[in-house]
Amino acid sequence: MARRGRAPAGRSGAGLLRALDEASFGPARTLNLRASLPTAAEATARAESWLRERQMSQQGDVLVITGRGKSSDGGVAVIKPAVERLLFSLRRRGVVTEWREHNEGSFVVSLAPVTALFEAPRRNRQPAADPAPVPGALGGLEPATLELLRTVALHSLAELGVPAPTRRFVEDEMLAIFSKISAAVGSSSGSEESFRVALRHALADFEA
Repeated sequence: MARRGRAPAGRSGAGLLRALDEASFGPARTLNLRASLPTAAEATARAESWLRERQMSQQGDVLVITGRGKSSDGGVAVIKPAVERLLFSLRRRGVVTEWREHNEGSFVVSLAPVTALFEAPRRNRQPAADPAPVPGALGGLEPATLELLRTVALHSLAELGVPAPTRRFVEDEMLAIFSKISAAVGSSSGSEESFRVALRHALADFEA
């Protein structure tokens, strides 16, 4: 009699596990680095970009598939440890909160709320990687986007213990938030709508 509770061995077993992962997370929440066989540098760049984009548009857990390294020189994993080093860095920068090994070739990663991006520089006391935009950088935003940005800035300042900020405080916080989210969203077509989605996520975090 065949034993129960054991995954099928070999290629069919791996296919079953992939199918179960796809059913659990879905394509929008799964990054498969194994499929394209990237270098460590390519894998970490792609993973960082994808996780930042997911933070802007998703909540909860995502799956990052690194592979077990069997195709690497000497069978020594390269992608998986490189991605884990990236995750430590992204946690310090407010992009992810935690992760766990899902199996030998993947991680389940918990995305940080968008508001964690605003807190990370203050918490780590590190200067921003890019210079803050000049006030004119907000001039091209639509009125509805500006109002949403102002609301998020007011919530952020209230969290910092500034319940009645001056106009200068509000503008500085709007610029700081604009800088952080824009760095993640980028300047592609439709970026302002993506920016508003991220702001709505941030507002929901504040009001939760």
